This record gives sequence, C-alpha cells and structure tokens, in this order.
Amino acid sequence: MPDATIIPFQPALPQVLPTIEGNVDYRELRDQLLRIESLLLASGLETQFLEKDLQRWLSRRKKVSAQAQRNHQLHSQRALRCNLARILLSEDYRGFAARLADSPLLQHFCGLSRVDVVTVPSKSTLQRYNQWWPEVEVRALLGQFLNRGAQAPAQLHLPEALDLESAFLDTTCLKANIHYPVDWVLLRDGTRTLMKAVRLIRDQGLKHRMEEPEIFLRRINTRCIQMAQAGKRQDRQAGQRQRKATLRQMDRLVGTVRNHARRYRELLDRQWQKTQWTRPQAEQVLRRMDQVLEQLPQARKQARERILAGRFLANEEKILSLYEPEVCVVVRHKPGAEVEFGNTLFLAENPQGLIIDWELFAESAPADAKLLPRSVGRMEQVFTQPLRALAGDRGFDSELNRVGLEAEGIYNAVCPRDPRQLKKRSGSWKFKRLQRRRAQTEARISILKNVFFNQKLRCKGFVHRELRVTWTVLVHNLWVLARSQAVAAATTQAQARAAA
Repeated sequence: MPDATIIPFQPALPQVLPTIEGNVDYRELRDQLLRIESLLLASGLETQFLEKDLQRWLSRRKKVSAQAQRNHQLHSQRALRCNLARILLSEDYRGFAARLADSPLLQHFCGLSRVDVVTVPSKSTLQRYNQWWPEVEVRALLGQFLNRGAQAPAQLHLPEALDLESAFLDTTCLKANIHYPVDWVLLRDGTRTLMKAVRLIRDQGLKHRMEEPEIFLRRINTRCIQMAQAGKRQDRQAGQRQRKATLRQMDRLVGTVRNHARRYRELLDRQWQKTQWTRPQAEQVLRRMDQVLEQLPQARKQARERILAGRFLANEEKILSLYEPEVCVVVRHKPGAEVEFGNTLFLAENPQGLIIDWELFAESAPADAKLLPRSVGRMEQVFTQPLRALAGDRGFDSELNRVGLEAEGIYNAVCPRDPRQLKKRSGSWKFKRLQRRRAQTEARISILKNVFFNQKLRCKGFVHRELRVTWTVLVHNLWVLARSQAVAAATTQAQARAAA
C-alpha cells in the first residue's frame, strides 16, 4: 500500500467572519458549525478521511508531485466539509452552491474563505464531492469516531463518555422519490421519456418519418385525464368499462411510441457523428431510452393484467417505477401509511440519541426478529465496549433471540409478544426504564426522515441512497454531539453566574 502521508501546507488567509447581531438563528448555526469543526479536528476524524482518500488516490498513480497531492488534499477537505454542511442544511446541489457563494459562514466552514478571491464549487463539483468516499469507508470511520468518544470524551470536549453498551432498535421505511405507482401512469412516464429523447435526437438533425413528439405527448395526457375521470363516475360498471376502453387506447399509443423510439435509438447509435454530441453524450441519451424500452413491454403487460383481466400480481413481479428499480412495497399497517414504497431502514440508537448501527435494504427486508442478531453481530465487531442491554418493540421478539441474548450476556429488554410474559417482565424496573426510553426512538426516526431527508430520499439508485443514509447518520451524530456541548456550556455558565 502507498504511504498516505498528508503533506502540511500553509492555508490561505481567510476572511474574518462578520459580526451579526439581532439574529439568534444565525448565531446558533454559527456556533453549531464551529463546534462540529472542533469535533472533526479534535477527534482526528477529518485527518482519517483525508488519509483514506489519499491512500486510494495514490494507489492509482505511479508518480505524484507534491503540488498535485496538495491540490488533491485541498479538494478532499472541501469535499468532506461541503458534504457535512449540505446535509446539515438539507440543501440540494444547486441550492447549496448558491447558498455557499452567498454565505461567509459556510465559506469559512468549508475552507473556501480567502481574502483575495473566493472560488465556490459548482453543483456538478458538489455532486462529485458526494461520491468522494465509498459507503464502506464512511461507515468504518464513523465507528472509530464513536469508539473514541466512548474511550476519550475529554479529547472531544464532550460532557460525558458515549454509551455504547445499550441500544434501542426500530425500523422504518424511507420513501423513494417516485409518484404513487399506478399502472397506467407508468405508460405515461414511458411515453414522456421516450418522446423527449426523440425530440433531442430530432433537434440534432437525425429524423425518421413520424408525427411531432409533442402530438404523442398531448395524446397520452388526454388519455390520462380520461382514465382519471373514469374513476369518479357514480356508475361503477360504466366507469370500469371506460377505464378498460381508455387503457386499450393508451396501450396502442404506447406501442406506436415504442416503435418510433426504437428506430430513433438505432439511428442515433449508428449516426451519432452527424450530431453535435460527443459519444459519451450520445450514450447518455441511449441509456435513458434503453432503460424505458427494456421495461415497457412488462409495464404494458402489467397494466393489461391488472386493469383488463382484473388479476393481482405479486409485489416481486410489479414494476413500481421505470427509473428506480430497487424500490420495494413496504407493508406498514399503520394509520395513513398502510403501504409505503421505498426501502426499509433499520436503526439502533444509544441512550444519548446517537445512531450506532443502521442498515438499508435494497430488497424486501427480513422480519424484525431476524434483524436483531445481525445488528448485535455488527456492533460487537465495531465497538470495543461489549453490548450490555438491548431494547425493541415486540416485532424483534422471538425464542431464538431470547436464547441468543441470554447466551451473550445481554440484558433482553425487547417487548415480548406473549401478554403473559409482558405482564411478568413489567415487574422489573430495568425493563420498564429501557422500554420507556425506547419510545423516544420513534422521535429519532422522525427527526431523520423529516429534518435530514426531507421525507424522501432524492437519490437515484440504491448505491447512492445507501451512501446518503451513511453520510446522514454521520451528520446527525455530529449534530447531536454539538447540541450536547452547547447544553453543557450553558449549564456551566448558569452555575458560574449562580455561584457569583
């Protein structure tokens, strides 16, 4: 392995942060960012990120100059800081790029502040920053950071050591950024994507005989309006007949669109040199068309089976989105969310509100009872402190889990399924205390989904969603520790004033 020694260099002279009065929200954000920066430096977490990236970067090169390594280190540091700040503020790439250009505070935190000129990364650069480290490395470094907080809290300026001996388990569904998967809406999506791609190809001068793409878009939109109105008719049987007739029209229209799109796809593949595009740009359009063309026959068959024949399909056989293949039907059985569409997320929280274990599932997740031993194994492998207590709802309870926790010497505070066992366990003060604390994990899930994820994961592909979850867990934990530092500092100041 190459020697990943970080080269020290003189940083540019930054601007002095302006003094802002009269805005408590800005002051809290400033103090929060400064505390997170202190945690990164005091724990050595930032240095570890840079070393991991530098080691991977040097392994792909035979000879590197000091100036090239210096530039790469600078971008690596900016990538880490920009990722943390963007997720903390719940901004997209374009919005964060504009906010970064306008905020001296964010420029200071991200290492962009300079006296002479400030160069702000574009939205495309921020997107590359988001994928600077693989998910495995981010997860491993976060585990080391938590271990350091448990072993040396004074080094991180924490009011108390992190408790890694207790964990509270729960699962939730992270909704995918898709509309409700109605069968005929999939046909509309496919038509729109293919006709927009055909419009791009025609604008480059490559043409086959066909009507204008906008005509097909108007036709499919008209059919969609008719399909939606059919469900509102008071005569249910007449509405069903109208739905079936409209779907047959949509199906024929989609078949025509698919034939036109296939011809244009082959034309672009053969004669892309006649356009103004480069080959990678042409391949981007080809991939966009191939993704829909490959799934369109199955989507048409699915709509015919469910609407015309009235047959049900297994969830594993359904197409929920033409653009997000790794999305599952998650049955929740909860008020207002009987069924959700996305990926199951497993979380384990410690008593201080830190997320110490997590797993996102690309396919349908196993039962909660099967997730417990997987989580225990991961935590025992990552953390130096042994796990002493585990709490969860009744979904995590099983005979195998009870025997396994007893064999490992872990206190079992999982809510039993059997009411008689629950009544018996409720006599234990420790069980009641851990179960009462477990209820707060629901609030932790709500904070993650509504504050950090903005209710939906706007990432394409499971790999990117999994990486975003891991980055969010890191930002969330830094946010929690920064808040605990602020509370401890306020308490100390109050005690000093009272003593005086």
